[in-house]
Amino acid sequence: MPETPQAPDIDDEGYLINPLDWSEDLAREFARQENIDLTEDHWDAIRFMREYYAEHQIAPDVRHVIKHLAERLGPESRNKIFELFPYGYVKQACKIAGMKRPRAWSTG
Repeated sequence: MPETPQAPDIDDEGYLINPLDWSEDLAREFARQENIDLTEDHWDAIRFMREYYAEHQIAPDVRHVIKHLAERLGPESRNKIFELFPYGYVKQACKIAGMKRPRAWSTG
């Protein structure tokens, strides 16, 4: 049985306090809690978000992730992020990718 990763500090909504505590194992656990089976498209979005965060120290706006996925999957994939994370970019994608809860954003 796999070892449970050391639980990092999370806020009362389940978001990481420190995005540097993120790991792929933690992403899998957050996804499990959201009933999401991570596919390669999920990982592509998550890795893009992590790279953007590393460069800018802020979670990317959803439009940046939509553009990234469209460049890889084609323009018809405009709504792919919402298929991957049906309960919302902030609620699911940001949480699974280990972002802090974006303060000024809606939960969409």
